[in-house]
Amino acid sequence: MRILDFLAKDSINIDLKSKSKKEVIEELVDILSGKEVILDKKVIIESLMEREELGSTGVGQGIAIPHSKTKGAKELIGAFGVSKSGIEFDALDGEPVHIFFLLLAPEGAAGLMLKALARVSNFLKNKYYRKKILEAKTKEDIIAILEEEEKMKQ
Repeated sequence: MRILDFLAKDSINIDLKSKSKKEVIEELVDILSGKEVILDKKVIIESLMEREELGSTGVGQGIAIPHSKTKGAKELIGAFGVSKSGIEFDALDGEPVHIFFLLLAPEGAAGLMLKALARVSNFLKNKYYRKKILEAKTKEDIIAILEEEEKMKQ
């Protein structure tokens, strides 16, 4: 599974303005709101916040992967964001989050969601790529980092 199969260039924001967990989730969903695979923005935000109540998707090391299987999305889709200042996200290590990868999938797509989560998690675990992401100046830089990582996987 390739990350670029479910993350479009226009779904990347390297300058998130949010200051809270709810704001960053709303900002990431806003990035996707014009896409035809998004059926209901409000339902998506509610499902993401419900998921956060079960346990934070802030996995530590400055990373959060908010995700939800929801009737608000027709297919697997992602949004990517970077917060230069960092956002308090109840991360497992208590540190602010700088790198966000939001994942949405239809309700019946548990297997697909698990594969996407594993793929994104594997990518973001790499300290080299996290550093490059935080240094990125453009969306194109993020795409280039993802393409580099995909080549290394082959």
